[in-house]
Order: sequence, then structure tokens, then C-alpha cells
Amino acid sequence: MRDLLVIGIVLLSLPLAFRRPFMGMLLFSWLAYMRPQDLCWGFARGMRFSFIVGITMVVGWFVNEAHTRPFFRPDLRAFLMILLALLMSISLALSAVVDENVTRYYLEFIKIIVVALFTIGQVDSKQRLRMLLWTIALSLGFYGFKGGLFGLLSGGAVILRGPGGMLEDNNDFALALVMNIPLLFYLGRSEKRKEIRTFCDITIMLSMITILLTHSRGGFLAMVGALLVIAWRSGRLTQAIFALLVLTLCFFAFAPQHVIDRIMSIGIEGADSSVQARFNSWTIALRMVADNPWFGVGLRNFQENFFTYGEDLIDPRARFAHVAHNSYLQIWAEGGTIAFLVYLSLLSSVFVSCWRIRRAVQQRSDMAWAFDYARMMEATTVGFMIGAMFLNRGHFDLIYHWLGLVTCLVLVVNAQLRVIPVAEGKKAAGIHLRWRSAQSGPRMLPTWGR
Repeated sequence: MRDLLVIGIVLLSLPLAFRRPFMGMLLFSWLAYMRPQDLCWGFARGMRFSFIVGITMVVGWFVNEAHTRPFFRPDLRAFLMILLALLMSISLALSAVVDENVTRYYLEFIKIIVVALFTIGQVDSKQRLRMLLWTIALSLGFYGFKGGLFGLLSGGAVILRGPGGMLEDNNDFALALVMNIPLLFYLGRSEKRKEIRTFCDITIMLSMITILLTHSRGGFLAMVGALLVIAWRSGRLTQAIFALLVLTLCFFAFAPQHVIDRIMSIGIEGADSSVQARFNSWTIALRMVADNPWFGVGLRNFQENFFTYGEDLIDPRARFAHVAHNSYLQIWAEGGTIAFLVYLSLLSSVFVSCWRIRRAVQQRSDMAWAFDYARMMEATTVGFMIGAMFLNRGHFDLIYHWLGLVTCLVLVVNAQLRVIPVAEGKKAAGIHLRWRSAQSGPRMLPTWGR
């Protein structure tokens, strides 16, 4: 029954995705982040719905919108993503091993970049940005809510894997839920209805429980970092810190012992073989960088070169994945120094753009939503950057989609700043507004800051 329901929703939505590609983008995001096909038990489970919808919305754009809407809008972040894809293509061409798995991984990465660029072209209004953000937040929130509820009812059972796709690994699953916490927090507070905020707060709490039950120590540290950024930006730092202290006490009072033991093992040498194995992987990655500084050892070739550069560090009896276990070193070792600098520039650009947005709209009560969205982008990116220190997710779908959404926010804010409303004795919710051009008001966010 679930199979029929999911395939029915997708098939009935394809004509709409073709006629209105933005609706296809919403459907694509729902399939990518909620992965309803993984809730099925039959033929729908193995179907590539995202690929079908993606092709449909791109062809629909070409037929219906190519003459009125660009595929993507020129922006520094967009060009950096294209450059990173080009560098990874060169890395692939120079790889010693280019088998079916490497080729599939490369095509998947190109698909991620194309979707991020297409998002920049499609999301050109506050309403579209809000709809897409809510789609992502609710899709990931479903699993945060479901996992947390399961944990409470089961007395703290471990969650060793996510739903599937990019979320299948427990560490990746935890990282995605961490990135979703700021979305739920700020989106909930941007809505007028109290019920929505309450629902978001409950989902955040259950998502935090889910993250803890995944046993992902990187996810735990990323969650702490994201929560600290939210507290810092809250404007009520004392209250926020008190709330975090209460959560800490609740953790030690009510968390299952296996979760506490797992978290307390962070940084304790010998507490877990995976800790030392990560240090060994980082050392091996740096050796690869030193020997292949410009274009790396090749996309998806880290594992192929693992024993060559780390024979003296590897215990053949250890059962541990032979990967970088660090997204930055993964990009650096596989793609080279130029790709590494491009990757860091992409992440750093988020904070430059968010700072400029907050400065541009801080005196605009009618654009308080943009101020909150900028803080949301910052907290989510911090969560990813901390988690990326411990996970091999240099090509994580959500972060590239997120970089595209940051660009969308900058472009939407710029569009609203071009004409500035000045209330004449009444609140801007009404009505007789006098307009003046942007030349006499705040300056637009520069292209390089997008």
C-alpha cells in the first residue's frame, strides 16, 4: 500500500513538475530528504524517483522557462561550485583508478552541484525560499520526531542507521538532523501561529534525542556547536545559557548509560579504537597532500591509496573504514590544494554574506525575517563545519544545496532592498507607503558577498 501511495504521488506530480519546475524542486527535495521510498517494502523501494523528478523539472525549465528564467543566476558562490566541480573532474581524469564505483560517485557529485545551481535560478522570492526551507525542515524533522519518539518508547534503543541514501550512515544521519535544528528553530519563530512554534520546539527536542541515540560523537559535538550559535545570536544569552545548562543536567539524569559512556569517551585515548584510527587517517591524508599537492590522488581514490601511504600506521586486524574521516582532508587529499581552498571559500562565504545581510536589514522591521534567516544559515553551517571535522562528507548533498539557498537569500534580500518602504504615520502592515529608490537608502549586498 505504501508503494502504491508513493508512486502515485510522484506520477501524479510529474506533470506539475514539468509545467512548474519550482514545484518539481519541492518534490525533489521531499524525495531526497524524507526519502519516503525507504518507508516502503516493495517495488517502490528501489526506484530512482529523485532522478526521474530531477530530469522532469530540468526538461520542464528548458521547455517552459528557459526564455524567461536563467538556469542559475550569476554569483560568486555559484561560480565557486562550478570551479570545484571542474577541479574534481580534473582529479577524476588523473585518477589511477576509475572504475564503476568512482564514476557513479562522480556523477552523483555533479548531480548535487547541478541541483544547487538550479535552486539558485528557481528560488527568487521570499515565498519560494520559505516553501523550500519548510520542505527540507519538515522532511528531516519527520525522522528527528520519529527517532526521538522511538527512543523514548523503547527506553533508549540505539539507532545505528538512518533511512537511506545520503542519510543511511548513522553519522551522516546525525549530521543532517543537526543541520535541521536551526531550520526548525528559526522557521518556527518566523511564523505567527504559536502552535507552529510549539511543534518545532517539540521536534527539536526529539531530534536531539535521535542524534544522541545514533552514537555519533561527531554529531553530538556538531549539535553542541549549533546550539551555542543559536544561544549566542538569541539576544538573551543569559537565558539561553541557563536553558543549555538545564538540558545538560537532563542529559546526565535521564540519558541511557550507553549514550553517556559513548559521549564521555570523546578525546579519551584508548577509549575507542576509532579515535586513534581517525588520527591515523588524518596523518595518511596529509601524506597524500604532501605527495600530490595540486590535484590530489584522485576523486574517490583515497581508499585505493590508503595502504600505500599508511602501511606503517595500519593494524590489518582493525575493522575500520579506510577513509579520511575528515571532510576537509578528504577534499584536500583527493582534489588537491586548489580544490581545498575553493571548498573553504565556499563555507567562509556563508558568514560574510550573513553578516552583510544582518547589517543591511537591522534597521528594517519589515525585514526581520531576513535577519533571522541569516542567523539560521550561520548556525546550520557551523553545525556542518564541526561535524565535517570527523566525517567523510566533503560531498554531502545538503551542504551544497544549503550553499545555493544562502545565495538565494542574498538575492531575495537584494531585490527587497531596491525599493525601501517608509511608513507615513502607520505601520508597514498597512498601507499608504511612500517609496524611494535604493540609491538613497542602504547599499545592495555586493556580488562577491553573495
